[in-house]
Amino acid sequence: MNIHYAGIITRKGSPEIRLIGKQLAHWYGQRSIKTELDRIDPDMDILTILGGDGTLLHVADQASCHGIPVVGINLGDLGFLTEVAAAEMYPALEAILADQVRIEERMMLRAKLLGENGEPSGEPCFALNEVVIVKGSTAPIMRLGCWADQEYITTYKADGLIISTPTGSTAYNLSAGGPIAHAELETLLVTPICPFMLESRPVLLSPRSRVTTQLAPPSTDVKIIVDGRVGWTMQANDFLIVEAAAKPLRLISSPHKGYFTILRNKLNWGGRDPGHPLPDVIGNN
Repeated sequence: MNIHYAGIITRKGSPEIRLIGKQLAHWYGQRSIKTELDRIDPDMDILTILGGDGTLLHVADQASCHGIPVVGINLGDLGFLTEVAAAEMYPALEAILADQVRIEERMMLRAKLLGENGEPSGEPCFALNEVVIVKGSTAPIMRLGCWADQEYITTYKADGLIISTPTGSTAYNLSAGGPIAHAELETLLVTPICPFMLESRPVLLSPRSRVTTQLAPPSTDVKIIVDGRVGWTMQANDFLIVEAAAKPLRLISSPHKGYFTILRNKLNWGGRDPGHPLPDVIGNN
């Protein structure tokens, strides 16, 4: 990659990680690359995220809006999105400078809340993982009418509803019993949380679909969570509209780790089997 201007985003409230950010800025400077710490400029050529997945999620909307490629350095816990380990940081950055990496385009979501008369409640929100409608811990079960474009899907009776991207399919969606979708697919996943009805199962929709949900009374004052942050409070008869955002997140992937390797190592999916190479007899057949 041709990099002249790099942003370094550090996890908030961590002096240790901010110090690492300053050291990284010095490393970039030795290669004649201008840097900014904890600030995003539309003219940047790359964003280096130092922290965990939460740190990356908090800047994904800005990065996708400006089309800035992002690389995540895992200095947090899980590190599913920030897949480069701390010890691999400088070799990975050298590989990026040598153009030896791949940039994946990860689908983003655009969500907006409308009142029962169609009036918008503030500005739209954007998510890399998911948009979640969730009730309070002691509130009764919710009834959520759901449509794909103009077509009625069903009315969910559940503790909530998750609308996720393939990237988010391994997050809250997976915990709620939703399917794993490969991160480079384009699809909308709709998964009820603890549904009352046994026949309520997750569905996968076209990336061109617009998902509309309406909260039926008597439920009211439920929360809409956008990538782990409260976006809005939804009242009875309000509408939530979720669709694919116009611009994806450009995520730089590790050249040494495939998608299923990360699934096995981070989530213990299928056990921690080291993997087996494809037999040579298959070759190019």
